[in-house]
Amino acid sequence: MEIISHRGLWLTDTEKNTATAFEASFKNGFGTETDFRDYKGEVVISHDMADESSIKASLFFEIYNSYEKKGTLALNIKSDGLHQPMLQLLKKYQIENYFMFDMSVPDTIGYLKNGMNFYSRQSEYEPNPAFYDDCKGIWLDAFKDIWYTEELIKNHLNNNKSITFVSPDLHKRDYQDFWFFLRSTGTSQMENTILCTDFPLEAKAFFTN
Repeated sequence: MEIISHRGLWLTDTEKNTATAFEASFKNGFGTETDFRDYKGEVVISHDMADESSIKASLFFEIYNSYEKKGTLALNIKSDGLHQPMLQLLKKYQIENYFMFDMSVPDTIGYLKNGMNFYSRQSEYEPNPAFYDDCKGIWLDAFKDIWYTEELIKNHLNNNKSITFVSPDLHKRDYQDFWFFLRSTGTSQMENTILCTDFPLEAKAFFTN
């Protein structure tokens, strides 16, 4: 199972989605999840409404390419209409190990038509992933409690779908029981699985011991 950081490798909330956090994540060998919006005609990194402090997506990809290890990039699309500029950025920076997710259903069609890698979201509120036959994988979320089973995980993997697990810490919940579940069931040893967490260094130590 690959471990990726959530909005970079950071110590305080103010460091999330900053160049410093991304550099730390890539330096330590982790891929990352981050958020994309448009601001004044450019694609930028921002979870909430973008402003002058938001770093440009081009800088994010430049930082990524400055490190040898190319971990997975989970590209959270927060605004509609970005598939063409995102496609141009992916081609310009030769980004191959990535997937898009969280687009609206109508907007996803543009990513699908352009042959871009995308995941479909599944959670207790979205039990039936959209575009299941066409998506590369599943962004498997649990907002309240872990609702899904080992059988559901195996079904996705048997259908040739990769899975990225949203660690409970992203929703401010304790993550230890879930990490034990992934390890005890052997899920963490399965190919085509990813864990997205706010604590990638701790996760690396936990799953390698």
